[in-house]
Amino acid sequence: MPTKTLQIPTTDGQADAFAAFPDHGERHPGVLMYADGFGIRPVLRVMARELAGHGYYVLVPNFFYRHGPAPVIELPEHIGEEARPALMARVMPLIEAHTAERVLSDADAYLRFLTTQPEVGAGPVAVTGYCIGGLYAMRTAAAHPGQVAALAAFHGPVSADGPSAFAGITAQVHFGHAESDLTPEALGELNRALDAAKVDYTSEIYPGTVHGFTMSDTDAFDPAGRQRHWDRLLPLLDLTLGGLKPVPPRLPELPEN
Repeated sequence: MPTKTLQIPTTDGQADAFAAFPDHGERHPGVLMYADGFGIRPVLRVMARELAGHGYYVLVPNFFYRHGPAPVIELPEHIGEEARPALMARVMPLIEAHTAERVLSDADAYLRFLTTQPEVGAGPVAVTGYCIGGLYAMRTAAAHPGQVAALAAFHGPVSADGPSAFAGITAQVHFGHAESDLTPEALGELNRALDAAKVDYTSEIYPGTVHGFTMSDTDAFDPAGRQRHWDRLLPLLDLTLGGLKPVPPRLPELPEN
């Protein structure tokens, strides 16, 4: 599976990034993948490669690049519960500094970069994210209606910006919630907000899961939960982007008369 380490030009500098894509030559639909708050690390590379194996070009940016290249903080090989409080004490200031304005400015740069890569075909893209990356994915989709055809977020605080934040979303959406993050009553409130915004969505609590269930390098990992995540994500992408189907090549721009 080909991979690349990349630098994405942004208004504030260069964001380091990782990309994975199929090894056959035609162009592929693009997917922007936002990591969780612990950022790019081996488990994210594995997940990006797995998704790329289904016919997608997957771009994973270091959204904390303003504080240095990934990994921005030193991480243990396995993030156990005993290590989490100290790690979160270092991560939370980075999250707080990554304002909504920065998220949206960076999203413009990430999508512009993604859609101009030689391995990426013309057409809409998908955005997916984990934990805080799920919120960033939601903001990206809302700010780029028409361009983002699919949005998926897992154990993410997608309602943090309030019900009005869903208004701009034209993508087909899946939200997979940890059982520890959302009560059935809160799920009902969220889903009513999505209905009011006329979003085409599925939104569900994954049984028996806790926050971070997709990440195999943490104590939160739940194999059944992560498989359920693939069972929801892959059909969504296939429906909206068709990753296993050939993507038409980009046509050269015609000169203006």
